[in-house]
Amino acid sequence: MTTISAKKEEVVRDWYLVDAKNKTLGRLSTAIAIRLRGKHKPIYTPHVDTGDFIVVINASKITVTGNKMQDKMYYKHTGYIGNLKSANLATMMKKSPETVLMKSVRGMLPKTKLGNAMIKKLRIFSGPEHTHTAQSPKPLEV
Repeated sequence: MTTISAKKEEVVRDWYLVDAKNKTLGRLSTAIAIRLRGKHKPIYTPHVDTGDFIVVINASKITVTGNKMQDKMYYKHTGYIGNLKSANLATMMKKSPETVLMKSVRGMLPKTKLGNAMIKKLRIFSGPEHTHTAQSPKPLEV
């Protein structure tokens, strides 16, 4: 039996719609990262992007357990001396809930050009409407 190695031209990508309402951040991010990498497919090859497109709606209604809303911190450095900016999860969810989910999923993907290509297939919307109805995404239960 020979091992099948997927080629970039052979990959068939589907569109999936995920409703993030009342979903836990980490568990949702893990499921999305698996779909973006393509690990759910039998033709999965580590060095080829075999994943699907994911559209996430209701990102502003994501939940977390424990005291993470106050304790979990996000850091950003502007490049200037003494300009380390920090914000907790509650502040980030008010300001930009899409960024919270994007950072969470990005941390679970490879830190290479391949990971950069994978994260571009993720589309996140804070409300219930999205702009990808023409692609007719299939609902995905996480």
